[in-house]
Amino acid sequence: MKTLDSEAIRSVVENVISRLGTPAPAEPATSKPADCACHKDQPPAPQIVSGGGRIGQHGVFDCVTKAADAAHNAHLRLKSIGIEGRNKVIDIVKHLAVSNAVPWGTYEMNETKIGRLDHKIGKLEITKNVPGTEWLKPYALSGDGGITLEEYAPFGVIGAILPVTHSVPTLTGNVINMIAAGNSVLFNPHPGGAKSAAMAVRAYNQAIHQELGIDNLITTIEEPTLDSFDAICANEQIPLLAITGGPAVVNAAMKSGKRAICAGPGNPVVVVDQSADLAKAARGIVEGGAFDNNLLCIGEKAIFVVSSVMKPFCEELAKAGGFQLNAQQLEKLTEAAFNIKPGEGGGCATASLNRELIGADPSVLAGHAGVNIPQATQLLFAETDADHPFVQKEQMMPMMPIVSCPNFETAVREAKRAEHGYRHSAIIHTLDVNHMTYMAQEMDTTIFVKNGPSVAGLGLGGEGYLSYSIATTTGEGITTPKTFTRVRRCVLVENLRIV
Repeated sequence: MKTLDSEAIRSVVENVISRLGTPAPAEPATSKPADCACHKDQPPAPQIVSGGGRIGQHGVFDCVTKAADAAHNAHLRLKSIGIEGRNKVIDIVKHLAVSNAVPWGTYEMNETKIGRLDHKIGKLEITKNVPGTEWLKPYALSGDGGITLEEYAPFGVIGAILPVTHSVPTLTGNVINMIAAGNSVLFNPHPGGAKSAAMAVRAYNQAIHQELGIDNLITTIEEPTLDSFDAICANEQIPLLAITGGPAVVNAAMKSGKRAICAGPGNPVVVVDQSADLAKAARGIVEGGAFDNNLLCIGEKAIFVVSSVMKPFCEELAKAGGFQLNAQQLEKLTEAAFNIKPGEGGGCATASLNRELIGADPSVLAGHAGVNIPQATQLLFAETDADHPFVQKEQMMPMMPIVSCPNFETAVREAKRAEHGYRHSAIIHTLDVNHMTYMAQEMDTTIFVKNGPSVAGLGLGGEGYLSYSIATTTGEGITTPKTFTRVRRCVLVENLRIV
């Protein structure tokens, strides 16, 4: 298997770290070679559900090669216990995630220091809605030529990257989907959420081992580095990658020689037209855009409003828990939230995020804007032009830019430009069915929500199922167990029909 050179890997992973909201360290704290010549024992991450363990026990490793070998052996054991065994694993994982939502959410909040504690807890509580083996129904044909049966087979060991924004929830959702499909998994978590990931992996494996006698079905690298990412891409025991990140890491994964399921960047946009129920629209935007301080990849990031309803819409947004910044306050916040390269005109193209403000509370952002806000404020908002950095950048802050547009068509055009062709998520608030259809066709996004919060696209307040991995770049969409399978066909040739 061809391995990416170290300079390319470093560039790729720094891009991932940049997108996920924590600065990449100039030099990793540790850099273990792929062959893991050094296996010095290190203290385990704190354990909440049950006792800790040594490195290489209950899924936590300091070596990709050993982790992949252990996960491969666990995959073979999983095959031997069949669908019933997979269901037992899923039940264990869901029970632990829900019953430990408060301590685990608190631990992750303390480690990452981004987002909102109540929503960190909520994201774990709803992992019970992630689908399982029920998605893997076989397809059968019978005819004069015989019988054909198509079933969904596992890949084996899946290599997955975790974001710092939702470390344990994403890990848990992936575990449910991937094990339902019959796979084991090796995680390379974001360094900023690696302790939380190790904590959950230990707890899951301990419970699975106690119940089923299988250990290391879920594995993780305790101290993930650029080298560990490289080693996962190169490891022959790993035929499938599940990637979350920007274009660079997606391109690297797709050039690795392995099948890659890739969730790329997004900048979800909202259009509010003159027919919309403005009060409902405002409540929905606050519910979705303020969730975990706007860390969700599907969360509303910019609003485009038909000008005739701009004023009443802003009034409703304030009633729903928003706080409007004036032009001077917006300017102060923009200077704090974005790093503008000097001497380049201060345009949006040169702006990069101040990562210290990603996932920060509204009160923190308001402090940078020079204003005190009510304690109950969920979201800041301000009127901007369509080229403002808060519009054009995926900023992951509870600050909503609002662009006034002369008509619906202009609003959709500007929304499409701000979404940058990522084809991730878009939302519309309207009572005009033709407007719904027009925007859906124009945006061509993986998720399109009408008259509801963005989170309804994941079944929260709307119909559907949950997953924290949304494969927009490679087109699989919201991942399910079926996403992580191969289709196998078995054909029996004879006239076997009984009627």
